[in-house]
Amino acid sequence: MARTKPAHDLRSDEQFLHEEAMTDVSDVLLCIEDAVKRARKALKTLGDTPSERNTTLALQQTVDSLTSVRKRLEWDTLYADPDSPRLL
Repeated sequence: MARTKPAHDLRSDEQFLHEEAMTDVSDVLLCIEDAVKRARKALKTLGDTPSERNTTLALQQTVDSLTSVRKRLEWDTLYADPDSPRLL
């Protein structure tokens, strides 16, 4: 939910909106990190039955994918070069 800039705020509208967007990105990164921690915790508690093996494989793949997504989001936001767009 977008907030409105307080009247006493000396930042430009552009700077205010950028900082709001970066706050949202930070929240997304925290959620991804929390999901990775929960998945790793679940991996430690799973047994070795056939059904749990499938869950283990799925969770490990999830951890790997989320870790990759988190790294990409960090690099694309924190270390982005505005004059050099990322090639997919």
